[in-house]
Amino acid sequence: MAQQLLMPKATAVWLVDNTALSFDQIAQFCKLHPLEVKAIADGEASQGIKGLDPISTGQLSREEIARGEANINHKLKLSDPKVRVPESKRKGPRYTPVSKRQDRPNAILWLVRNHPELKDAQISRLVGTTKSTIEQIRERTHWNAANLTPMDPVTLGLCSQIDLDFEVEKAAKGRPLPTAAELGATLQPTQETERLGFSYDREEEKEIDADAVFAKLKSLKSTRTDEDEDDQY
Repeated sequence: MAQQLLMPKATAVWLVDNTALSFDQIAQFCKLHPLEVKAIADGEASQGIKGLDPISTGQLSREEIARGEANINHKLKLSDPKVRVPESKRKGPRYTPVSKRQDRPNAILWLVRNHPELKDAQISRLVGTTKSTIEQIRERTHWNAANLTPMDPVTLGLCSQIDLDFEVEKAAKGRPLPTAAELGATLQPTQETERLGFSYDREEEKEIDADAVFAKLKSLKSTRTDEDEDDQY
């Protein structure tokens, strides 16, 4: 894998401020356009960017900068890294140690039961198995199905918790929203909720007779007056 320059724009800011290199040389080294380097020199494209010294990071030597300043046609070269970073492994089926391969069916059963949203390809990546094995465990047709016990693949050491969380989150993003039946909702239709459960029969409202009401009040008042007079005697 070819070595790449760290923070090219910040490195370009430092080279513009601290060297006599041309815009073309800095642009070629930092993989930028010469006009972008010119904008950095004019202060139009470097606001808020702190320069990064490529000498302190070991990506460029003072001798290389001096050669570039002496020869405008010289192309700067990255210094050889002091530490070699190994290339990342290609993506493929996860290797499972021989001592743990017998635990894979138990881990698959655990994933199928606890994370049904995971696809077969995701389970295969997590525990390093085949789709046919996953299907057999799903359908309970595995040769050892009667003796399988669900076991967490993280506890078994078949995958990391970070890998498991990543696959679960990835599967959850593509999963459709749960229906009301899945959520156990018991909402009733509007027609049924409008039935209040009791009957309210509007009886024929009797018209209020004002004369009868006042007559009754007068009789109550007269009765009250007679009782007060009797109390005085």
